[in-house]
Amino acid sequence: MRALIALCAIALAAPALADNRSAAPEQAAEAAERAYHNAQQLYLSGLMASDGWYTMEGGLRWRYIEYVGTGDKPTVSDTVTVHYTGRFIDGETFDSSFNRGTPATFPLSGLITAWEMAIPQMGVGDTIEIAAPSNLAYGPRGRRSIPGGATLLFEVQLIEIAGP
Repeated sequence: MRALIALCAIALAAPALADNRSAAPEQAAEAAERAYHNAQQLYLSGLMASDGWYTMEGGLRWRYIEYVGTGDKPTVSDTVTVHYTGRFIDGETFDSSFNRGTPATFPLSGLITAWEMAIPQMGVGDTIEIAAPSNLAYGPRGRRSIPGGATLLFEVQLIEIAGP
C-alpha cells in the first residue's frame, strides 16, 4: 500500500517536477502540496469495509484489532486511560505511550475529533486502529511535528474509563 501511495504521489507530481526548471518555486511547492494531499486521500480510500474498516462521518475510518472489551463504553465526557501509537501513512511513529511504557490518561473531550468519535465504540480491553483524515485530526495547519493536512493512524487500546 505504501509503495502504491508513493508511486501515485510521484505520478501526480511528475508533470510539475519535470517542468520545474521553468516553473516558479511557488508552482513547484503547490504541485508538491497537491501530491502530498492526494497521497493522504489515496491512503484513506484504500481502507475497505471488506478488511474490517468502518467509516464514520467526515471520512473517519476505524477497525478492531482486538475485540475483547466488556462493560460500558466511554462517552465524550469521560476520562480514559489508553495505550496508543500514532503514525503517519508512511509508517513513521510520531508518538507512542507503548514506547514510553506508560499508558496515558486524557479527558476524551480534549482530544482530536477522530478520537472523540472512535473511542466511544470501544469497550475496556478493546484495541482499535483509527485512520483520521486531517479534518478530524490537526487540520491544514498541523501541530508541532505533525504537518498540516496529514492523515494520522493510531492504534489505541482502552485500559480504563474513569468517568467524567
